Formats: sequence, structure tokens, C-alpha cells
Amino acid sequence: MTAAVPDHVRTRLWHHGRLVAENFPLAEVSEHLQEDGALVWVDLHDPTHRELSAVADELDFDPHAVEDVVAHGERTKVTRYATHTFMTIYATSLADESEPADAHGSRLRTTRVSVFVVPRGLVTVHRGTGLDVVEVMRRWDDNSDLLRHGTAALLHGLLDVVVDGQFETIQGLDDAIEELEDRLFDERAHIRALQRHTYRVRKELVQLRRVVLPMREVVATVMRHRAERGNSVELDGWYTDLYDHVIRATEWTESLRDMVTTVFETNLSLQDARLNTVMKKLTGWAAIIAVPTAVTGWYGQNLPYPGFGQWSGVMSSTAIIAGSAGMLYIVFKQRNWL
Repeated sequence: MTAAVPDHVRTRLWHHGRLVAENFPLAEVSEHLQEDGALVWVDLHDPTHRELSAVADELDFDPHAVEDVVAHGERTKVTRYATHTFMTIYATSLADESEPADAHGSRLRTTRVSVFVVPRGLVTVHRGTGLDVVEVMRRWDDNSDLLRHGTAALLHGLLDVVVDGQFETIQGLDDAIEELEDRLFDERAHIRALQRHTYRVRKELVQLRRVVLPMREVVATVMRHRAERGNSVELDGWYTDLYDHVIRATEWTESLRDMVTTVFETNLSLQDARLNTVMKKLTGWAAIIAVPTAVTGWYGQNLPYPGFGQWSGVMSSTAIIAGSAGMLYIVFKQRNWL
């Protein structure tokens, strides 16, 4: 009787590019890897320590690679060992505005995907729901003719889905920055909310940059390794296109970094300009108010002056106040100081 396969474990077996079995037990993986023309995929979603150790022992994975799977904060990288190649990549997504941010106030969601590449198979380990495994399988099914080229075809489909997800995340941040630019010159925009939004986008972009930039080296290493082993050239065009997407994602991320920095600095400059305008207006009104203060102070002396104790003195002082203040108002208005 065949043992049941847990829901968080997926397995697939191809023979010469044709799918022949799915969801078979993990205990059969090593046997299928010995078959001629076989291609095996194993996916572990939130595996237990026992399951991960069993697969690692069965397929003779390097202990350092297994340690990297369970460690926290591993960077995007690729490492070659004697019997397999290990890589760490990150699937990304951007949460909606309606969804709550994480503990750091960021909407960016990253899912670490650990990949073991063996001569006739691929083992993926990931936690959370950030990796769209269904989309990965769909890519393989849509290009099933490529699977006869072995593990490189499986790896290309996985990397292609991850890079496309990073592209969508970058597009989301690009839209967020464009929204910031529109709000930047809106006089009705709340300055504090704009600053908070700008800082959040800047933080998300820094986090995304940490996982996108190293992808260039990961894909380049895979392509270089294939060239050294003299693998079939049928996949060269596919990997070249993938590398081009990675380069575009890298350049796009760098340009967004410059854009959000410009938005941040422009916001500060506009605040300084608004403050200067306010100070200029306050200074202008203070100059106008100073005129009646000076006139009433003059007429308030305890010395006789023209019109002292007469209505003519009141009228003349009022005329001087109104005329001088009005003249200053007209001059300041013409110079756009009020």
C-alpha cells in the first residue's frame, strides 16, 4: 500500500520530458533519480525538521546547505558543492493598501526559496505563501518540450516565475512613487502623511533592492556553469532572455532609488520654500502694522505738535496711517510678498 503524501509536499516525475507520476512518496525519490531519462521535482512547503533531514540524508545534501535552509536572514546566493548546487532566492510581492503592514511598517512581502539542484532533479523548500507553485508548474506544462533537456529546464521555469514576481513588485513601487510625485505639488495634500508614505516606499525599495540585485550574479553563475559543462544550447536563448529580465529589474530598481530620493529631497525643498513664503508674508504684514504704531507713537508725545488738541491732528494722523499702510500694501502686493 502506497503511503499518503502530506499536503505540503509535492512531487513530480518526468521521463524524457513526459510527465508520468505526481505526488509519490518521498521515500521513492532516490529510486526515481537513478532511472535513465528521469527528471524529478520535490517541493517542501513549511517542512518539519524531520522531513527536511530525511530528504537531505537520502539525497546526500551538504550539511552547510541544509543549515542555510533553516537559518534566518540568508542573502540571495548560489553555491556549488560536490554533488549538487544550492541557491537561495526570494519571491516578492507587494501587499494592498488595505492590508496591514508588517512589524516594520512595510508592505513588501518576501518569501525565501531554497533550491537544491541535483543531476536529475530539483528540490525546492519554501515557507509562507509567497511562491506561486501552481504558476511554476503551469510554466513547465506550457513548455513541456524543454523538459527533455533536464534539470536546467526546471530551474529556468522556477527562476522565471520569481523574476516575473519581482518585476510586478517593482511596477507596484513605481506606481507608488508616481502617486507621491502627484501629491508632492498638491497644496491640499497632508504634509505629514506624504512624508510618512515617502519614507515607507523608500524603506520598501531598500528591502527589495537587497534581493533583486544579487539575482544578476545567481543567473550569471547558472549560465556559466552550464557553459562549463557543455550543456545543450537549446536553453541558451531562454536563459539569455531571463538574464536580460534580471538586468532590467536591477536597472529599474536603481532608477526608482534615485526617483524616491529626488521625491524626498524635493519635498524638503518645497517645505523650505513654503516656510520662506510664510515668513515673507508675515514680515510684510509686520511692516504694515509698524506704520500705525510709529504714527500713533509720534502723536502720543507729551509735546505740542501741529494739530495738537484739535480734530485736524486726528484727521492728519489717520490720513498718514491709512496712506502709508496702503502704499506699503500696494508695493508688497506688486512684488508678490503678500
